[in-house]
Amino acid sequence: MIINKVRILPPDKQQEALDFVEFLLAKIQKQELLSQEKKLGVSALTLAQEYIGCVEAASDLSTNKNYMDGYGS
Repeated sequence: MIINKVRILPPDKQQEALDFVEFLLAKIQKQELLSQEKKLGVSALTLAQEYIGCVEAASDLSTNKNYMDGYGS
């Protein structure tokens, strides 16, 4: 029934319907992934692991108390 109705739509509306279907599929996949992560008890550290160390900065940002002096002045 859905396929027959989509076939009579103009091409731009067919594309819109396809975009919506792909959106719904992505939403389902995201929900399934979140559900699996909850079951596995994945930590924030595990999820962010690939990004750790990807930014270059001074090595003492957390210990240098003077680093933020003058910021916002």
